Amino acid sequence: MTQAATTSTDTGNADILAVAREQVLGRGEGLDKEQVLAVLRLGEDRLDDLLELAHEVRMRWCGPEVEVEGIISLKTGGCTEDCNFCSQSAVFDDSPVRGVWLDKTELVEAAKATAATGATEFCIVAAVRGADDKLLKQVDEGIQAIRAEGLDIPIAASLGLLTARTAKKLKEIGVHKYNHNLETARSYFPSVVTTHEWDERLATLELVRDNGMELCSGGIIGMGETLEQRAEFASQIAALDPDDVPINFLNPQPGTPFENMEPVSAFEALSVIAAFRLALPRTTLRFAGGREITLGDLGAKRSLLGGANAMIVGNYLTTLGRSIDDDLEMLDELKMPIKALSASL
Repeated sequence: MTQAATTSTDTGNADILAVAREQVLGRGEGLDKEQVLAVLRLGEDRLDDLLELAHEVRMRWCGPEVEVEGIISLKTGGCTEDCNFCSQSAVFDDSPVRGVWLDKTELVEAAKATAATGATEFCIVAAVRGADDKLLKQVDEGIQAIRAEGLDIPIAASLGLLTARTAKKLKEIGVHKYNHNLETARSYFPSVVTTHEWDERLATLELVRDNGMELCSGGIIGMGETLEQRAEFASQIAALDPDDVPINFLNPQPGTPFENMEPVSAFEALSVIAAFRLALPRTTLRFAGGREITLGDLGAKRSLLGGANAMIVGNYLTTLGRSIDDDLEMLDELKMPIKALSASL
């Protein structure tokens, strides 16, 4: 990503939104860490101005189209990792979800339902540390079955950590985009996960790029991180120059170490989305899990008018989402067309 020409000192002497208007909207150069922090420190009285600018940036550098994605869990629960936000971890004694595998027929039906909405993408997810041969075989067979039904929807995957071999195999079987979230800032990661390191996630993202797949990486806001760490996280994501950045908001799950955390406010959520847009002017910015409890219907509209240009429709991995019809109706009301299917599968 092109580094901002305006220094942090300059930001301190000028209104950050004025700086961002010239730097991001005018030149397409994303804000740096200190500048993002200045945005996150703006009060509620500046929120409307912030959202308006983020929307202008989105429209100028990305356009009005919205990318719509459906996700399906091929393997749910029983994960060996101890991500403190996740009810799919087998580490926590009270975790309500154990390892359950989806069969091929169910996978194909889910792909059909997703394609019928006009969605841009279908993502196959599995709760695992990493993709082993069994999982790769199932994904391969699933993709073949989907294609045999004549469905040309692009297929993404999120199967945990990758090796050089598994990354190469995923590309060969037709995965066009791979998701692996950094989840949070490097400095805060040990407070969220201890069974693997932030740098292992980063190495997986490098393998995604090395093997010619599109790169999708974002994280979860509201896990106890500071504003400074949110700004750090935005700058670390921006340094990757990803194709797609999903922004989730913590939806505290029973049985997990984060079950008693309070969800972030709508003001915080909207500020984060706008700040990430100003750090990543050309990236697909996808608001995803937790948006229902954090933003509600009005907030969802404000997100799309405040920097976001992609969304996940339907249910998430372990939580319920909004009705697909409600989301599509909202896009129609906002006059935001769904982006056409990718020409390269």
